[in-house]
Amino acid sequence: MAKKKFSKDWVNQHINDPYVKMAQQKGYRARAAFKLLEILDAEKLLRPGDTVVDLGAAPGSWSQVARERLVGPGGVIDGRIIALDLLPMEPIAGVEFIQGDFREDAVLQKLKQIVGDQSVDLVISDMAPNLSGVSSADSARIQHVCELAQEFALDHLSPKGALIVKAFHGSGFSQIVQSLKTDFTRVVERKPKASRPKSAETFLVAQGLKANRSRNTDRVDRLE
Repeated sequence: MAKKKFSKDWVNQHINDPYVKMAQQKGYRARAAFKLLEILDAEKLLRPGDTVVDLGAAPGSWSQVARERLVGPGGVIDGRIIALDLLPMEPIAGVEFIQGDFREDAVLQKLKQIVGDQSVDLVISDMAPNLSGVSSADSARIQHVCELAQEFALDHLSPKGALIVKAFHGSGFSQIVQSLKTDFTRVVERKPKASRPKSAETFLVAQGLKANRSRNTDRVDRLE
């Protein structure tokens, strides 16, 4: 009975959620689009010409936002968007999609091959592992996902590039922040208004690779 009540309450909350309604009006596939929009605006990130990698992309709302920001005159995308997720994703015009588990080496290598030697300007990750409810196990899974995104960023970000990852307050959160601070000159926490108040999710924005941290020192940033 309690489970049914909880499900009914969740459905009512979802239906009445203003961000759900706005997402439907604007054609976004999920309310999460507004989380990314707020972060991009606050941090002044993503502009035409950028290359973006979207980790944990399905159902595709973050890729939709990235596409909007990169569309130039005549509706032509000025830049590149590469998306990856374990789940299938309905195609988005101009977005290259890879289906697979980012934690598997074979999938990660495929992503790296597609990116090639191209310098990435922004890595966005809304990835979150399936949580078991066991705090120690869940914090380890969350850390692992964030570490993978960070490692990918170190391999492919331009020196002035940025990484946005989803984390959760609780055990292991401070370690994720400290790890990012080791590699980036600026790390800030962002709790977008679209993120539900009761949710422990917090987005970390890391910018500017520290000297000798970038593995792309042979790549030259695009002119300002």
